[in-house]
Amino acid sequence: MLEKTTRMNYLYDFYQALLTPKQRSYMSLYYLDDYSLGEIAQQYEVSRQAVYDNIKRTEAMLEEYEKKLSLFQKFQKRKQLMNQLKDYVLQKYGEDKQLFDMIKELEELE
Repeated sequence: MLEKTTRMNYLYDFYQALLTPKQRSYMSLYYLDDYSLGEIAQQYEVSRQAVYDNIKRTEAMLEEYEKKLSLFQKFQKRKQLMNQLKDYVLQKYGEDKQLFDMIKELEELE
């Protein structure tokens, strides 16, 4: 469950601009703020089932966006390559502060 939550949080971060305000709100409350379906339903004065259906449809949409655009997959690959680069630089150029500063700047752009 934690893995799914982490994935949904990343997908939400990447694709939230493509969602409706209600979808953004439900996903934010459910995944980021850890509200229960009942709490969200009460806040919006809808049924728990309506919230559940909306969240499930939105999850499917986020997965579809990822399938087409691969922003999360590319992010993970960049992160992996950055870690490999840092390890390599540490081994080969351990004393080069300027090189480490440039790598740090690249990481901050993420």
